[in-house]
Amino acid sequence: MRGDLEWGTIPGLVRSAVERYGEVEAVVDGRTRVSYAELGARVERAAAACVANGVRVGDRVGIWAPNSLDWIVSALGAVSAGAVLVPLNTRFKGGEAADVLARCRAKLLFVTGTFLGTSYVASLRRAAGEGVGEGPLPGLSGLEQVVVLADDAPADFRTWKDFLASGEGVGEREVRARSAALSGDSPSDIIFTSGTTGRPKGAVITHAQTLRAYEVWCDLAGLRQGDRYLIVNPFFHTFGYKAGVIACLMRGATMIPQPVFNVETAMANVAAERVSVLPGPPTLHQSLLDHPARDEYDLSALRLVVTGAAVVPLQLVERLRAELHVGTVLTAYGLSEASGIVTMCRRGDEPTVIASTSGRAVPGTEVRVVGPSGAVLPAGSPGEVLVRGFNVMRGYFEDPEETARVVSEEGWLRTGDVGVLDGDGNLRITDRIKDMFIVGGFNAYPAEIEQLLGLHPDVADVAVVGVPDSRLGEVGKAFVVRRAGALVTADDLIAWARREMANYKVPRAVEFVGELPRNASGKVVKGELRGR
Repeated sequence: MRGDLEWGTIPGLVRSAVERYGEVEAVVDGRTRVSYAELGARVERAAAACVANGVRVGDRVGIWAPNSLDWIVSALGAVSAGAVLVPLNTRFKGGEAADVLARCRAKLLFVTGTFLGTSYVASLRRAAGEGVGEGPLPGLSGLEQVVVLADDAPADFRTWKDFLASGEGVGEREVRARSAALSGDSPSDIIFTSGTTGRPKGAVITHAQTLRAYEVWCDLAGLRQGDRYLIVNPFFHTFGYKAGVIACLMRGATMIPQPVFNVETAMANVAAERVSVLPGPPTLHQSLLDHPARDEYDLSALRLVVTGAAVVPLQLVERLRAELHVGTVLTAYGLSEASGIVTMCRRGDEPTVIASTSGRAVPGTEVRVVGPSGAVLPAGSPGEVLVRGFNVMRGYFEDPEETARVVSEEGWLRTGDVGVLDGDGNLRITDRIKDMFIVGGFNAYPAEIEQLLGLHPDVADVAVVGVPDSRLGEVGKAFVVRRAGALVTADDLIAWARREMANYKVPRAVEFVGELPRNASGKVVKGELRGR
């Protein structure tokens, strides 16, 4: 049965998970282990506290914290109280977080204490501690409370424990009534874009869209009860929250949140917890495959990997299958404005399809590729990818002008991605439109060049950007991370590239770096590379 009809809303899904999987282990967070029954009770308690503290249906509640059990409980509690969840990027600085909170007029914020050596509370205070408003952060007049997900909190802020205790006078009937006031068409969350191309924009997604999209994801991926899912993808991103938390609630899988990607920690978790499911960006799986201590860990329980990006190295799928014996490796493509899912490979697809494409449109959606004039292009021709279907956002939050720019009257969403459809409808993303550069009249797509350079045995990671050139207008420059022990030089790599690709694609310069700058979603921040 379709997820949006079966459960109705996310609170309905949580209650259903409790009924179906009560004593199954739901979350493992360090030494803390909770069953689905215990998780449901914690979520209900958090929802009661939200109700007691004035959160009403439609109010925005922010959460700025890394992956943890408390993130899951506070987020699902807020949504169960009727709030619209606004997850904030953990890489944001205080000013960026304050900007998002101000724009969505958040009423309540859950925030981590100290994470990666940074006090998020202190950075927020610096950014929004002064102003004319009342409350814990005068610069954010609508923000009535800040709850610190820790045992200690500064004056004017509340601890997580105190916040939960404040809801003890709210009964189960009142919490259930609040959930019952929601429908599938109610907004469930506002996912702000990563901001790599300018000011983040908030994509409004409904309960029904979320449930239907991730029921589809579960079906195509083959997630099942008994799976143990290491969630490294950050919860503020759709891949972490919805393909992670929501998907596990649907299937009764066990969630093992990991707050920071560290390959040794990931391997230790896989071995100790018998992890069977490990989605993530290609860099996650590549670093795991290449780690010199990999053989010291028992990774044999891994059975399902889902990955996706503009560039999935061609050898990655084969190596996951051959070296780690992963039974199912799938690639997918999505974006926040389309509920995080647009295309996905199917189990049983040929390895070449999985390695070289992001699969076909998911059920209930359409994908087309168009030229600059908007005309639909034939198979094999690169153009902008458009998507239409149940998954397309309701719009950018309170930004009708920007919404109209990207969503046509016929419902087609302009993704800003360049892609190619093959004769079977499989989509290959070649790049972002903004990243394409023109070399002497030829369109050069960095992602295509990166994939070719990634075949060189001494290249561990690579990013290509266009740089000005007096003769050709623009040419490519490659930023390369060498494999451990490799001695390849810039001249070596350029000479190799001349043998492997058309001349206009060959980078004219190579700079070796220790690592590429990435945001918390795993995307390379090319603006930073261009700035160099």
